[in-house]
Amino acid sequence: MFELIPAVDIKNGKCVRLYKGRADAVKEYFENPVDAALLWQDRGASRLHVVDLDGAFEGIPQNIKIVEGIVNRLSIPVQFGGGVRTVEAVKALKEAGVDRIIVGTVAVENSEIFEEMIDVFPEGMVLGVDAKDGYMTTRGWVEKTEFKAVDFAKRYENKPIWGFVYTDISRDGTLEGPNFEEVEHFAGSVRKPVIASGGIATGEDVFKLSEISNVVGAITGKAIYEGAIDFENIIKKIPAG
Repeated sequence: MFELIPAVDIKNGKCVRLYKGRADAVKEYFENPVDAALLWQDRGASRLHVVDLDGAFEGIPQNIKIVEGIVNRLSIPVQFGGGVRTVEAVKALKEAGVDRIIVGTVAVENSEIFEEMIDVFPEGMVLGVDAKDGYMTTRGWVEKTEFKAVDFAKRYENKPIWGFVYTDISRDGTLEGPNFEEVEHFAGSVRKPVIASGGIATGEDVFKLSEISNVVGAITGKAIYEGAIDFENIIKKIPAG
């Protein structure tokens, strides 16, 4: 079953979106992120994607209380990413009721810590593959690494992680459309499920992603906040199975 997953990105306690992941290119949509979360649940979302942008840039989650508030108010599962670089953060988020935790930077910089996280939350950990030109980036998409995204993901194929969130950061927040070729290449190169993220602009983009083998979901943010996609209408048209 393919899920279209609304994103609630938190910065300075508010629901915002960035352009290409840039901290200086911010647009605010909701004063209270809980209101945004409830809106998408009311419109039929089956899952929510929450990002702590402050945490991503500062290296430690800054908005766990807000995340806890979202989890407590919603009846749908919540997945979380942003600055999760310690085992303690994983324990706190698991305790807060988060369904999945997405980690990227620490997996690149300290594989031992990431494997400890997997031990703490098996099947709940997700490897966040934030790619630019086919290479992994870290620290809130700021630093490009020498690791090819596919090669790096394969390191964790046999670990008890849930799967991968693949983001083409050159498309994120642009409404330019996903990089379908890269998404298909990545999803076809790994065995565990993939959620695609970055650049969704139209309903047609959603349908094309839903047809890619091994892509089980897509994260959308700006397109639904700006009204480019009618979320409630589009999820009714996504083919089942």
